[in-house]
Amino acid sequence: RARKCISNSRRCYKQWFGFMVLIMSFCVSYVDAVWPMPQMISSSMARYTLNPREFLFQYSSGSSAQSGCSVLDSAFKRYFPLIFTDYTRPRQHDEWFRFPFTVVVHVERAECEDYPDADSSESYKLSVRSGQAALRAETVWGALRGLESFSQLVYQDDFGEYFVNETEIEDFPRFQFRGILLDTSRHYLPLHAILKTLDAMSYNKFNVFHWHIVDDPSFPYQSSTFPDLSRKGAFHPSTHVYTQIDVKRVIAHARLRGIRVLAEFDSPGHTQSWGKGQPGLLTPCYKGTVPSGTFGPVNPANFSSYQFMTRLFKEVTSVFPDSYIHLGGDEVDFTCWKSNPDVRGFMLKMGFGTDYTKLESYYMENMVNITKGLNKTAIVWQDVFDYHEKIPVDTVLHIWKGSPGQIQQELSTITLAGYRVILAAPWYINHINYGQDWKTYYTIQPLNFTGTEQQKKLVIGGEVCMWGEYVDATNLSPRLWPRASAAAERLWSDERMTSSVIDAYPRLVDFRCRLLRRGIQAEPLFVGHCRHEYQGI
Repeated sequence: RARKCISNSRRCYKQWFGFMVLIMSFCVSYVDAVWPMPQMISSSMARYTLNPREFLFQYSSGSSAQSGCSVLDSAFKRYFPLIFTDYTRPRQHDEWFRFPFTVVVHVERAECEDYPDADSSESYKLSVRSGQAALRAETVWGALRGLESFSQLVYQDDFGEYFVNETEIEDFPRFQFRGILLDTSRHYLPLHAILKTLDAMSYNKFNVFHWHIVDDPSFPYQSSTFPDLSRKGAFHPSTHVYTQIDVKRVIAHARLRGIRVLAEFDSPGHTQSWGKGQPGLLTPCYKGTVPSGTFGPVNPANFSSYQFMTRLFKEVTSVFPDSYIHLGGDEVDFTCWKSNPDVRGFMLKMGFGTDYTKLESYYMENMVNITKGLNKTAIVWQDVFDYHEKIPVDTVLHIWKGSPGQIQQELSTITLAGYRVILAAPWYINHINYGQDWKTYYTIQPLNFTGTEQQKKLVIGGEVCMWGEYVDATNLSPRLWPRASAAAERLWSDERMTSSVIDAYPRLVDFRCRLLRRGIQAEPLFVGHCRHEYQGI
């Protein structure tokens, strides 16, 4: 064999060089495999073998969180099979080499039974050395992010052995709000599809599930105060509803993954399904002097509308523990209000003239005050600001529309007025294009607008929106992932370190394959394959 190699040195050199390139690319791909990219990561080629039988998670002696911490105890159980994907417990007589390895977790402030909130710290430090990984975090939420990063550092060779490279990570999110919106009104999403999305969100370090739970087509939220809302407004009163138990399960599942659940009950528009179970709530439309039999937005001229909303939101704010509630306020069609004589009379009485934006302002100001009285902070769509409505300065504005130039102007105007902003407009990924549109989502620059540093601090994050006109459980995951992963890195990572789609592509391909192995149906970025293809539901 040696003589043959010497006699054909050129071929041997090519084989040797190709082999070394393969080895280097294999090692580098796994060393840099963490998605989204940490703020600081350094790795060496030194690697350590992991033996599932000799691997364990434990709390440090000085950690505020100890055994019995629900968030981390469940995370330890959850991450073992994610790290050792192929592991099946060997038979008694099987022999294993001893490679003990411990992930030691230290948490400064135990919040084990709490819910994550808008101010929760997600920073962590991770040091991987021979025989041990030291994970330090201020909170359990930061520890969760560190465990996810560690899980992505572990890889297998062709013989099925597990390895992790020597690594140092210091990490924290660029933006505090990193959300995914699911629309469960236009198509009902079964509970398992929502829970699976929460799993994938945690792999991507998203931390807010924006649940657009009701809208014009259906009202699937089963209210204990107003049961007719779902009984008459859902697609089906028993099979296409979210019971109180279902909602609690979603909230619990999200909490254990460090994800907030932000409920949205959009009004006064987008409420056709509400009217089916609550007579008198919507505005009767007129054709001339005669009712047409159709209905428009919530009737802002009736005091009973605000009584109803107060009772409904008292329930909603007790069910959803997050300190924020989304009130909507977008796309209100004034046609029906203009046709209704009672509404026109109310306009004159209030001195609004014929300016129906003032009527919407009146309604939204009342809604914000209702939620404020329930000790919740309101999030509203940008329309509320655009109509010059008088809302508290702690209200958060949600940008959902406009050309790139208009979005930049909106960011400048809203932050100049002192309001906090969530940016969603560039990440409406229910819109699909042929080709690699993830690149568009990856290159968004949320702070690329004219404003002071103080204004830019008011941009608290961004959100990926998956509206449901053409999406249900059959295509939710592949349409969402890994395209949403591009936004995940933009919202978590340092923009200067992640500006190149060329550098991001192989990392995202690798991460997409990891999602497949974890049971997430993530569509391919381009031509190619995964070492472990999707094995089915």
